[in-house]
Amino acid sequence: MSRELFRFRGGVHPPEHKAESNSRPIHPAPLPRKLVIPLRQHIGNPAKPVVEVGQHVLKGQLIGAPDGAISCAVHASSSGTVTAIDVQPVPHVSGLPDLCITIETDGRDEWIAHAPLDPHADPATLRMRLRDMGIAGLGGAVFPADVKLDPGPTQHCPTLIVNGGECEPWITCDDVLMRHRADDILQGVAVMRHLLGSTEVLVGIEDNKPEALAAMKAAAAKMAFPVEIVAVPARYPGGGAKQMIETLTGRQVPSGKLSTDIGVQVFNVGTAYALARAVLHGEPLISRLVTVTGHVLRPQNFEVLIGTPLHTLITLAGDREGTTGVLMGGPMMGVPMPSLDVPVVKATNCLLVKSKELFPPLPKALPCIRCTRCADACPASLQPQELFRFAKAGDFGRAQEYHLFDCIECGCCSYVCPSHIPLVDYYRYAKAEIWAREKDKRASDVARERHEFRLFRIEREKKEKAEKLAAKAQAKRAELATEPEAAGAGAAPTEADAKKALIAAALARAQAKKSETAPKNVDDLTPEQLRQIDEIEARRAKIRELARQPLESDEKKP
Repeated sequence: MSRELFRFRGGVHPPEHKAESNSRPIHPAPLPRKLVIPLRQHIGNPAKPVVEVGQHVLKGQLIGAPDGAISCAVHASSSGTVTAIDVQPVPHVSGLPDLCITIETDGRDEWIAHAPLDPHADPATLRMRLRDMGIAGLGGAVFPADVKLDPGPTQHCPTLIVNGGECEPWITCDDVLMRHRADDILQGVAVMRHLLGSTEVLVGIEDNKPEALAAMKAAAAKMAFPVEIVAVPARYPGGGAKQMIETLTGRQVPSGKLSTDIGVQVFNVGTAYALARAVLHGEPLISRLVTVTGHVLRPQNFEVLIGTPLHTLITLAGDREGTTGVLMGGPMMGVPMPSLDVPVVKATNCLLVKSKELFPPLPKALPCIRCTRCADACPASLQPQELFRFAKAGDFGRAQEYHLFDCIECGCCSYVCPSHIPLVDYYRYAKAEIWAREKDKRASDVARERHEFRLFRIEREKKEKAEKLAAKAQAKRAELATEPEAAGAGAAPTEADAKKALIAAALARAQAKKSETAPKNVDDLTPEQLRQIDEIEARRAKIRELARQPLESDEKKP
């Protein structure tokens, strides 16, 4: 009995262009002479460098340690010498550089000592090992896998979905991976099932990948636990996590919630394969499959070391004249590359080389005609035309009210827009502005709290000092009040008596301090030195005698 499938809202059917690159076998890319490995290849905090310039490293050696709860380790992709730890261009939508570690490879490709992990180990221990292995999601979001593999307090996530949809046009790395390495993928799925405590395992693959479906079904028949391989309709963005969940289960992830809140977790097939290599072979994530397609002579998929320059892959695929740019990713969600010198990272699933014939320039954007085609195509049930209006006007508060952050930036709205408005660019701009303002607000809140605490501390210290002085004065007054009674005077102390008492107390303290301090360098003194000491002591004695005499002003008082 086949599983009942459900239809998610919206979506489009762009030309697939899969056949260009999925018919060739996987080719390993050669070892480059230089590897540039960014320390930020995942969502969360960047890794902290743990090597130094000039240090020799081995393949698989830790060079960046995870920093914080959401972070991921980074490893050397080959053996060689660290030549720089500095800011380099990286493949990011912002075009900004980031901290990287540059390794000059030695050509030996020598591994560190590594061994398999225990796939049945305690889940918490195994998750920490995977964190140190640098395993991150390879479906695009590059979320640290150890965090996603934690089911939370329930210690149980009933449904595990393995996403083999790969709905974006031109990209075929997941398709080819499933065709050639299905057994390893499901070995990784077995580890995921153990860590999540899942009782149901579903693998969703679009029905335009018959070879991948056949290979995964053959591998599933060998597993000791039930795995359901499901062919889903090919419709963009059906490979999105939320869309895949709705297609396979009929359940929708509520706005602002996670899929685990409804008992489902989703992983890409590439992530499952990387996890299998980590657990079964002890290999950290240092390579991945990358589709190189578009305006090249030999479109195909390469097994590429992380840190390999992009121009190396394009040269391998056969560069051609007339290139107008390169996207990392597909035409719907791809990011333009600022330079072909930037390295392959964990999120690099495809290099799409553009030309005027394949990707003619878009016409000039025209005013929105309020046709609502974007709303019909939106798989997240948003109002793209309203979000565009608010983003353009800088009304970010209203944009958030219209659930801006539910937008998955799939590009369906831009694809169907008759006015050729780059809608997704406006949404990315609005999100970036909101994040920047929230960051500034958090910084100002911290600064205000520090300032308020400083004022509080100063006031507290003033109060404590005043209380100490008051207590000291009170004690002194009490001491002076008891002296006449002891002498039988019976009269209240005068101001002169108070002065005398203070002077006497100061002299007593000085004498006590002097008696505590043993004189130094007084052995074997000459007669002249002894004479000088006697003169000094005589002057001191005279000063003490004068201090004991009553002041002239005091004698004149009646």
